[in-house]
Amino acid sequence: MELYQEILCHVLANEKVPVSFPELVNTDVTKIVEMECYKALSKIKAILEDDALADSECFQQIEEIVCTFEALGSGGGSRHDFG
Repeated sequence: MELYQEILCHVLANEKVPVSFPELVNTDVTKIVEMECYKALSKIKAILEDDALADSECFQQIEEIVCTFEALGSGGGSRHDFG
C-alpha cells in the first residue's frame, strides 16, 4: 500500500487544482482590494492623527501602522522583524 500511496502522491503533486469562489463570481476583485486598501489607509490616518501619543511615542505609532498592514495580509518587512 505504501508504493500505491507514493505513486498517487506523485501523480497528484503534478496536477493542477482549480480554485473557485462561487460567492465572488459577479464581484469586481479590484473593488474588493480598493475597499480593503481604503480601510487600511483610514486606520493609518487615524493612528497618525491620534494626539494621545506624544512625539516620544512615535515608535508606537509606527508599530500600529505596521500591525495595520499585517492585518491586511501585508508583512511589515524587515522593520518588524525583531526575532
